[in-house]
Amino acid sequence: MIQHAPWFEEARFGMFVHWGLYALPARHEWVMNREETTVEEYSQYFRRFDPDLYDPREWARAARQAGMKYVVLTTKHHDGFCLWDSALTDYKATNTPAGRDLIAPYVEALRAEGLKVGFYHSLIDWHHPDFTIDGVHPQRNAADVESLNSGRDMARYRDYLHGQVRELLSNYGTIDYLFFDFSYAGLGHEEEFWGGKGRKDWASEALLAMVRELQPGIVVNDRLDIPGDFVTPEQYQPAGPMMLDGVPVTWEACQTLNGSWGYDRDNLNYKSVDLLLRMLVDGVSKGGNLLLNVGPTGRGSIDPRALHSLEGIGEWMKLHSRAIYGAGASAFTAPADARYTQRGDRLYVHLFAWPFEYVHLPELAGKVEYAQLLNDASEVFLKEVDPAQQAMNMTPGGQPPGTLTIKLPVQRPDVAVPVLELFLKPEVTDD
Repeated sequence: MIQHAPWFEEARFGMFVHWGLYALPARHEWVMNREETTVEEYSQYFRRFDPDLYDPREWARAARQAGMKYVVLTTKHHDGFCLWDSALTDYKATNTPAGRDLIAPYVEALRAEGLKVGFYHSLIDWHHPDFTIDGVHPQRNAADVESLNSGRDMARYRDYLHGQVRELLSNYGTIDYLFFDFSYAGLGHEEEFWGGKGRKDWASEALLAMVRELQPGIVVNDRLDIPGDFVTPEQYQPAGPMMLDGVPVTWEACQTLNGSWGYDRDNLNYKSVDLLLRMLVDGVSKGGNLLLNVGPTGRGSIDPRALHSLEGIGEWMKLHSRAIYGAGASAFTAPADARYTQRGDRLYVHLFAWPFEYVHLPELAGKVEYAQLLNDASEVFLKEVDPAQQAMNMTPGGQPPGTLTIKLPVQRPDVAVPVLELFLKPEVTDD
């Protein structure tokens, strides 16, 4: 647990929001990189950024109704565009047709919905004149890279980076979460990431110290190229609890609805609601959080396809959230096609596949005093089958010693992932 922020692992589920100029081309948030666009060419989006439908109260409401407990918004992505009225640059929302600071109403909206406030901030800046061109920069293949880099000074850029983080953490009250992105020195892909940048380029120790001083209760991720409060697997599900030198660490999986972070109009590869829920459950069963992303449109509204996913998740969370909030990994081993989450004396069996009549739970014989389906609190029956029982025409064979058998209805509950709630005997949780 993060001692200064126990809320983080209690929450388990948050919303990531990637939003900026890249919502206008609607071809992935790395469009500037992918298409090797110059700052001058990319400026067309700056001149036309007019999110007239932007209402962060709707974002916050959608997050809360989906069962999310915190939201993290891109204050600045790699293209360098700032959503707030930074005193350190003209490349900001107040100088676009939007004409206003877009961060202040976001913070206010989250607080009104009782959500924790999170900021994402890019360490990378493809717009800044002192940020040196490297293998990730849009101009990496320019014929005159050496001359383009002449006169650029990362020391000046560091001052800018630190100054902007200071603004964000000084001007909006309490900020609960900060996601830096990202370091790429020594990743083992030198051909792709030549000139990769890391802790020395960002002055990471000093930057993190400033963050802690300004916001003592904040949680900070691990992408400064130095340890943070939690680690951030991205676009994959860890095979088990995440470890560092054999010790479990706090972690949060960053996942998308369709493989893109920013609004990507023609990307139809949306995950189903039941898959998203299984990802959430799988993460919590391994002691992790899920930060699930949406990419609002250039007008500032959440795509209806994303809203559909959030609404489906919210329906399940209304009935099953106590198997998620404050829950984590269990010492017991779940059977195939199931995951366990546990909170105190309650063990939750998330059934990814609905069995015919019986589910067999190893090591739980004599340890459960009551069981029910979580969606409607209807009782299910406990059995312990004699391990020596022989399978006959109408009689199933015995289960291994220590196995608890639960009799289920034939009809699967009409929920995306059915969950059993098992009340463990006091002596089990006292051990």
